[in-house]
Amino acid sequence: MNMNTDYYQIDDLLTEEHKLVRQSVREFVQQEIKPVIDKYAQAHTDIPDLMKKLGSIGALGPYIPEEYGGAGLDQISYGLIMQELEAGDSAIRSSASVQSSLVMFPIHEYATEEQKMKWLPKLASGELVGCFGLTEPNHGSNPGGMETKFVDKGDHVILNGAKMWITNSPIADIAVVWAKDEEGIVRGMVVEKEMEGFSAPETPNKWSLRASKTGELVFENVKVPKENLFPNIKGLKGPLSCLNSARYGISWGVIGAAIDCYETALQYSLERTQFGKPIGGFQLQQKKLAEFLTEITKAQLLCWRLGTLKNEGRATPAQISMAKRNNVKMAIDIARESRQILGGMGIVGDYPMMRHAANLESVITYEGTHDVHLLITGMDITGINAFS
Repeated sequence: MNMNTDYYQIDDLLTEEHKLVRQSVREFVQQEIKPVIDKYAQAHTDIPDLMKKLGSIGALGPYIPEEYGGAGLDQISYGLIMQELEAGDSAIRSSASVQSSLVMFPIHEYATEEQKMKWLPKLASGELVGCFGLTEPNHGSNPGGMETKFVDKGDHVILNGAKMWITNSPIADIAVVWAKDEEGIVRGMVVEKEMEGFSAPETPNKWSLRASKTGELVFENVKVPKENLFPNIKGLKGPLSCLNSARYGISWGVIGAAIDCYETALQYSLERTQFGKPIGGFQLQQKKLAEFLTEITKAQLLCWRLGTLKNEGRATPAQISMAKRNNVKMAIDIARESRQILGGMGIVGDYPMMRHAANLESVITYEGTHDVHLLITGMDITGINAFS
């Protein structure tokens, strides 16, 4: 019997620091997340004080330099953290991913020194919760069509519009919001919870990501001080660079969900006896298990290489799209198929398959849909844009 999910000895390519980071997050997930996650997912409620707990283990903005409260880790460490968090639940990884890649990343990249010192340390500790406003009710895959706008009023701007499908919006203290100026140019800014005219209603009745809150961002003549605007970025490059970081994290994260399903199915197949032997001894079950491990191994190699390129500043958006698309599809297929190995037991909350499968229905759509990522690769190959 071989329970090892590192079938190609990829650990040999990791540093001792990588392995220590992974182990510490794995222990956190085993102790803090796995024992309670079914309760919170079934109740459609988020885990109390989750962000502070994630901050205490260095899972928020881990690649942000230490001077701003981050851990100063590399991109492979970030990926491994996302992998271990998603082995717990996609909602946990989503919360950390949004805070790290969609809130802390743009503040670190595009904000002033004063803005960085004001927000980054508190975001890193989880004292502040952030969210990211790009997607709108009428504009998902086409963010360039955004309708949220602001007008210049001297020392401040007046912001109007709405964003939708925003992870953490109901609990967020600040929102990184992308909106068009009077010339139609996309700009980024930080909107604070207490600003008049800003509300964040929760999106109820989700079948997916039930252990985290999702909501809207609504701006009705919100007065935002000029010092909250990012001075160093204009156009869609800003939000898309954040999405590159988030998509990279997702490509690692979903491996964790796949491994959790695979290990559960393998263990069950060795313990469940039918027709006089463990069901893992039957050909069809072995076919499933062998295919799961093959696909996990391919995804691990894709992420390791992508992480290496990202550390060198050479990873392209199209390469990240390929990994996000491939790995999420891999994970959702394994979640669904591994559920079948457990038969009827696969649908109950004692086992993680149905929860992971439902979560991954969101992950396969958000941060660029499965189809759009395919077309990004297609455009990279042919040089022809199939979007329009």
